[in-house]
Amino acid sequence: MDNDCTLDLRAFPEELNIMLAFLRTGADPQAQQSDKPSLPNIDWNQFLALVRHHRVYPQLYATMKTSELIPADVLQALHRDFVQNTFQMLRLSGEMERVCRTFQENGVLPLVLKGPVLAQDLYGDLSLRTSKDLDILIPIADVETVENMLLQLGYNSDKSVPRVFNWKWKVHHISFTHPQTRIQLEIHWRLNSDMGKEPPFEELWKRRRRSPLSKHDVFLLGSEDLFMYLVSHGARHGWFRLRWLADIDRMARRNLNWGMLIPLMRRYRCLHLGGQALTLASGLFRTPIPHEAGPMLLGAHQRELAQRSLYFIRDMVSFAPGSKELDRTYKRYLFALKTKRQKSVYLISQLYPSFRDTEALPLPKALHFLYFPLRPFVWLWRQVRQEI
Repeated sequence: MDNDCTLDLRAFPEELNIMLAFLRTGADPQAQQSDKPSLPNIDWNQFLALVRHHRVYPQLYATMKTSELIPADVLQALHRDFVQNTFQMLRLSGEMERVCRTFQENGVLPLVLKGPVLAQDLYGDLSLRTSKDLDILIPIADVETVENMLLQLGYNSDKSVPRVFNWKWKVHHISFTHPQTRIQLEIHWRLNSDMGKEPPFEELWKRRRRSPLSKHDVFLLGSEDLFMYLVSHGARHGWFRLRWLADIDRMARRNLNWGMLIPLMRRYRCLHLGGQALTLASGLFRTPIPHEAGPMLLGAHQRELAQRSLYFIRDMVSFAPGSKELDRTYKRYLFALKTKRQKSVYLISQLYPSFRDTEALPLPKALHFLYFPLRPFVWLWRQVRQEI
């Protein structure tokens, strides 16, 4: 279709351009001849650093292992990463089945969001995608039940979140780690963290699909729900890992029900995020965009959002605490992602106290009502402390 998805990539380092060229040839076998990358004098150590940062070494190794253009030591490094990832995904797959079976035996309905089921669904092989943990969505009413089950399975909570002020409204997941296996597991009761409108669990469960990866019943999101979730997740993180855009590229090449997907994303106010994702996928991966996806690309806002996210893709950013300039840039980006209505809701929500206020100004439970009138002052104090 004739939508303008061109992006200004002049600031991209040559190593990143080469990596993208190999990812494109891997995603579309017919492009092997027309898009075969030429290799200038590049820094192969920087190339490997980019590949590892963007978590795309499984796809790249599968594409590059027969290439005569790649130095032998680079291929060996990619092969080691590929093998380690394969073992990691097998371990996650076995643990995913064990946890989901335990949940279901105790009356909890789990939906696996990413991990091995996503690798199998999009790439047909769990070794071709990386995953550091398991993300499982459950009904909000079952959070405490699941916490107790995970403790019985040997998991420890990674961080204690104060259970105050209707905390499940502002927090959307909690994480656990098994001390022996070191497998990390995130339990979600919402898909996103910004408190925006999203489908209720019951609706997602009705459209679920069974993963062929496991003999036991392990379910993942329906294709259209999965696309909407991956788009929202990638946008919220600034697409700073190309692994997420590789997923969008794979999904856009499938037979999605765009007639269902467009109204679904419009209803949950994320159609513009779909436009951002498709603009990035087309500009970086040369993803073909079907005519039916046209409503996602109407207007200039989607392209502007895509261009802003290139900053996070280009510079191998890390959102670890420490960079105040990056933090400010990221906060401005997140605000720009929101629709006018979402911005209004967000600003109003900032008046509601959070558990972070209790950390900044501890008060006895009997005095928690004071956090409401004190909220502006506590918020300001927290910002000052961050600047010091």
